[in-house]
Amino acid sequence: MREPLRIGNAQGFWGDAPDAPARLLSQQPSLDYLTLDYLAEVSLSIMAQQRKRNPEAGYAADFVEVVRSLAPFWRNGSKVRVITNAGGLNPKACAEACALALREAGCEGLRIGVVTGDDVLATLRAQCDGADPELFRNLETGASIRTVLDDLETANAYLGARPVVEALERGADIVVAGRLSDPTLVTAPCIHHFGWAWDDYNRIAAATVAGHIIECGAQVSGGIATRWLDFPDMADVGFPFVEMRADGSCCVTKPEGTGGCVSEETVKEQLLYEIGDPAQYLSPDVCVSLMTTRVQQEGPNRVSVLGVRGSAPPSTYKVSATHRDGFWAQGMLTLFGRDVVKKARRCGEIVLERMRRAGYAPERSQVECIGAGAVVPGVFDEPELLETVLRIGVADPRREVVERFSRELAPLVTAGPQGVTGFSAGRPRVQAVFGYWPCLIEKNEVTPVVEVIEI
Repeated sequence: MREPLRIGNAQGFWGDAPDAPARLLSQQPSLDYLTLDYLAEVSLSIMAQQRKRNPEAGYAADFVEVVRSLAPFWRNGSKVRVITNAGGLNPKACAEACALALREAGCEGLRIGVVTGDDVLATLRAQCDGADPELFRNLETGASIRTVLDDLETANAYLGARPVVEALERGADIVVAGRLSDPTLVTAPCIHHFGWAWDDYNRIAAATVAGHIIECGAQVSGGIATRWLDFPDMADVGFPFVEMRADGSCCVTKPEGTGGCVSEETVKEQLLYEIGDPAQYLSPDVCVSLMTTRVQQEGPNRVSVLGVRGSAPPSTYKVSATHRDGFWAQGMLTLFGRDVVKKARRCGEIVLERMRRAGYAPERSQVECIGAGAVVPGVFDEPELLETVLRIGVADPRREVVERFSRELAPLVTAGPQGVTGFSAGRPRVQAVFGYWPCLIEKNEVTPVVEVIEI
């Protein structure tokens, strides 16, 4: 097999730069795979609300536009293959929308693989009916899922590489899935390309680490890095790609001439991002140990990662579930003048006191004075300010309580202190709150399914 295998990532979350995929491919035409990560922990709860309004929705519609932007590359002979979790709760509908977009763009002959089976909501509900109360306990709090069972909105298992590899083996040029383990976007093409065995744990672990390093897009190219201010031309930050070798080692880099920086420091910072135990970083395909990993600068914007070790994966999938958790709203006022922070805090107290007197005391509330240390309270001494933005937020299981709050902020424009100069964004909007419920499910309870659509 040809090496290195070049795999890029141009989408770190749902809302990342929409032109990044086409930009990365134009800057690095030699890419073999382009991966796009759209799903954060509670993204599927948003998609669930979309699907309630429209049964054909429930996926990241932005991805369809990304596919349109990539159509010229395929028309001109590019062999790049795309792997994404943009399918959300409705991968089939997402794939069909992409197929239509490609037909309209004259890209017939491509194949779209569709991976489903990650939706385990029905399984959770069925197994909790009179079953072992230890099932599906919250991994963070230990609470029983029965406390939220009636309010569950979504439950999706983080699938591994097997169904994605199957789709690639069946000739898919684009693979559209729902919930996948984030590093799977890179692990799967490596297993497919190099023909690794499923128990070749060291190599699969190394590919998992490579996927973890680039899964957040521009973060490893300097985004949110400690020395962010020192990096050049972050307006044109280069999205990363890895050059994978058959032994599992890789080089992390970015297109020449782009902004940002790929260094030993940025790679290490991303390597430690969201991993938990570095000796047991769990994925559906392997248990990764970073204890022997070496990160070395090869040259300008080129960093090698070697020495990753792996062992057998767990018998369970992690499940990302969400549940309805009431309502919330927030509003802001801009204030100016002497004693501005005292005045702003008093305004917040007045709003909450009016709610209490009217019988609408919220279960949770927060009053912040932006600029006075509100982001990290207690860390810095409070500065003397002449202006601040008052932000008040409330949350409660009862919608009527939050609606009452939405009507209490505007009166401060005339009844509050002198110096109220702005009531931004109008009356606060009442929104649903979704709680996050991480748990585990046995792999034998989950059946991934692969389909292929011919364009």
